[in-house]
Amino acid sequence: MSHFPASVLISSGHLASALTRYQAVRQQTEALCRPLLPEDTIVQPMLDVSPPKWHLAHTTWFFETFLLTPYLPGYQVYHPSYAFLFNSYYNSLGSRINRADRGTLSRPPLQDIYAYRAFVDQQMEQLLALQDTLPAAFQEVFELGLQHEQQHQELLVTDIKYILSTSPLAPAYQPAPTVVPPAAEAPAVSWLPVPSGVHRIGFQEEGFHFDNEQGAHDTYVADFELQNRLVTNAEYLEFMEAGGYRDFHYWLGEGWEMVQQHGWEAPLYWVLHEGSWHRFTHHGLVPVAMVAPVTHISFYEADAYAHWRGCRLPTEQEWEIAARHFQAAPTGTFLESALYDPQPLPPSASANQCHQLLGEAWEWTYSAYHPYPGYERAAGALGEYNGKFMLNQMVLRGGSCATPQSHIRVTYRNFFHPDKRWQFTGIRLAR
Repeated sequence: MSHFPASVLISSGHLASALTRYQAVRQQTEALCRPLLPEDTIVQPMLDVSPPKWHLAHTTWFFETFLLTPYLPGYQVYHPSYAFLFNSYYNSLGSRINRADRGTLSRPPLQDIYAYRAFVDQQMEQLLALQDTLPAAFQEVFELGLQHEQQHQELLVTDIKYILSTSPLAPAYQPAPTVVPPAAEAPAVSWLPVPSGVHRIGFQEEGFHFDNEQGAHDTYVADFELQNRLVTNAEYLEFMEAGGYRDFHYWLGEGWEMVQQHGWEAPLYWVLHEGSWHRFTHHGLVPVAMVAPVTHISFYEADAYAHWRGCRLPTEQEWEIAARHFQAAPTGTFLESALYDPQPLPPSASANQCHQLLGEAWEWTYSAYHPYPGYERAAGALGEYNGKFMLNQMVLRGGSCATPQSHIRVTYRNFFHPDKRWQFTGIRLAR
């Protein structure tokens, strides 16, 4: 659930701004699916990945369920079975298809899902025309719906990559963009000090935020230093070539079991091709860009690498304190770039500045995903949005090259189980 002043969401009487934002978000989702074949949109190669067709439908079901049904007079649901097919995890709203079975939905066909989206969009336009007569709760849930769809846009980028990577043909999602060739070496690493003391973290600004960011509170940290940039592929390759995946001394017990069980020897999507390391990307199989940030690694791999370097991962408190201290701004690579891969720092990047805090890759922290002080779940179905996941997961900070730029902020708390690798996850060292 989200919390924010309604006045910052939809200014009264400004239908155009609300409708324009709604249409832009909805069109972005469809644009991400446009390069796909219909056959691509029903594949679910693992539990964490949802078929693109399901994402298209689920985000539409969200607006229908939480906005059209309660607020548009006389609204009738588009199809009586869609709630069962496209509910994600809202127990309050009844039974639903098993998450692992989303890939069995060859029906309804993709064209029906696009018709569903068009119908709901038309109905939402009518609803937004009534916004001056609607309660503040509508405005809150409307904004949450937009933010929710942006979350699914990031999932679409990462799920599409995983789906295409499982094809023996290694197909490209889109042609490789024309970019300036990276430098031969990444800018030098430096360590930036952050002073000890009591610092306030959590959402303190105006505007949208999720409820897991709420509850600004003071926290004490000792002096620490943060690396000025993300760990690169070349630096991670040093760990691999030094036998990092073969030496249990660097690994947490569960992590070492994962290495043994799954045969990990490199980040996800890395393959040896004609004697050199390549990566599967949205542009097909390409040589590893050694100066770019390493990504698609688990928390266990990030932690093992940090130990091998004689360092550690920052806590989420340290990360946010440092992001505020260094005045992090969303100037990195985001979804809007359409590059869908973390980009290297230019050689001219200053060693005295902290780079890549927002964008490029989600940064694993050594913090469990727990509630902030005073956290209370909201009532009703939307209370299931965040709170029930606050166990057995680790916090990541900073956003990635697949995150919409308007969606990220320094207080944003992402969370995944420590073994997950299909997201754009990376490493920043602390000591």
